[in-house]
Amino acid sequence: METMKSTTSYIIGLGEALWDVLPDGKKLGGAPANFAYHAGQFGNKTLAVSALGEDKLAEETLAALDEKELEYIMPQVPYPTGTVQVVLDDEGVPTYDIRENVAWDNIPLTDEMLAVARNARAVCWGSLAQRNVVSRDTIQQFVKATPKDCLRIFDINLRQTFYTKEIIQESLRLCNILKINDEELVSIGRMFGYPGLDIENKCWLILGKYDLDILVLTCGVNGSYVFTPGTMSFQETPKVEVADTVGAGDSFTGAFCSAILKGKSVCEAHRTAVEVSAYVCTQNGAMPKLPEKYLDKVQPCG
Repeated sequence: METMKSTTSYIIGLGEALWDVLPDGKKLGGAPANFAYHAGQFGNKTLAVSALGEDKLAEETLAALDEKELEYIMPQVPYPTGTVQVVLDDEGVPTYDIRENVAWDNIPLTDEMLAVARNARAVCWGSLAQRNVVSRDTIQQFVKATPKDCLRIFDINLRQTFYTKEIIQESLRLCNILKINDEELVSIGRMFGYPGLDIENKCWLILGKYDLDILVLTCGVNGSYVFTPGTMSFQETPKVEVADTVGAGDSFTGAFCSAILKGKSVCEAHRTAVEVSAYVCTQNGAMPKLPEKYLDKVQPCG
């Protein structure tokens, strides 16, 4: 199995593996697994990379991943498997209470991970799983081992106080695609000393300063933007009946990444990502099955 993994070109979600404990029960979550699951629905070989505890929840995690037919590399470590208490407001928007010093804070860098990294087509990671030095070093070494043409997606995902300017700057230097939302952009603008600039100029500044290929800015109901050197795409957010927004951003990233890798234009990829994430908002949980009409939009060009 290990040999096959090391020679396959995967799209990889890297970072936290956890359970979202929602009002109606617990569901497997964590941005990396969500991202990998959605990218996998578009016919890609995908992989979730994290760490689990040596507990019953770890067994449940592996069973849930197997049920979703999602491949993984998740060594077991002597820390509890991650959990997050999720509270939803009247609009279905979540707030999170994230347990600390758990398995995904302590992801060991294994030979199997490095072998997979060397063949990666795309890798997506965030700031949350870098809050502990062990996982931070693993994530950074993993990303550095990916090929030059790999899509390196930093989905910034600021949570509570689990980030620093240094961690964000290092990931901005490592990535070629940044995904950020409007609230996070305000935080970054404050942290990096970009006062007085409007959101578009902040995005152009970050795109140029860190030599990014693509910057994706999502603004909730106010639409989303994709910036590339010299061009900008804007899409309105579809009006839908929201069940909850958990995992919607990860589905956006998974769909966008898949479309770009299949040769779609930035504008086409953006449109598909918006439609997919709007659909996920109408479903409960982070990993609903996507209807064929969305999957058909990300077929190879030509």
